[in-house]
Amino acid sequence: MSSDQLARVRQICAQLPESSERLSHGEPTFFVRNKVFVMFANNHHNDGRVAVWLPVPPGFQEGLIDSAPDTFFKPPYVGTRGWVGIELARMGDADLRMYVTMAWELIAPKRLRAQHPSSFTSN
Repeated sequence: MSSDQLARVRQICAQLPESSERLSHGEPTFFVRNKVFVMFANNHHNDGRVAVWLPVPPGFQEGLIDSAPDTFFKPPYVGTRGWVGIELARMGDADLRMYVTMAWELIAPKRLRAQHPSSFTSN
């Protein structure tokens, strides 16, 4: 059920510093200091997926999609910028938390990242 998946995403995003949620393009979207780091997608244009779209480090997109095409996909609009879609039903909480945290770190300002305990990106 998409409401259960949205609850998972909200719970993870709420733990990240200065994370906020608001509707963008009709879907719940998560921001850090007014920059998007996660977009929830509930059957976007009838694609049949309940997913999140988020940025990954440069060069990761193709490898993720190739390694697990049933889990990862190239989302419309932001896929050209290196973002991936993640089919939520196919990913456990720990891995989802890792990807969401990585996305937050890619988007958050450097000073804010320094306050966060994990580091997936270089300063």
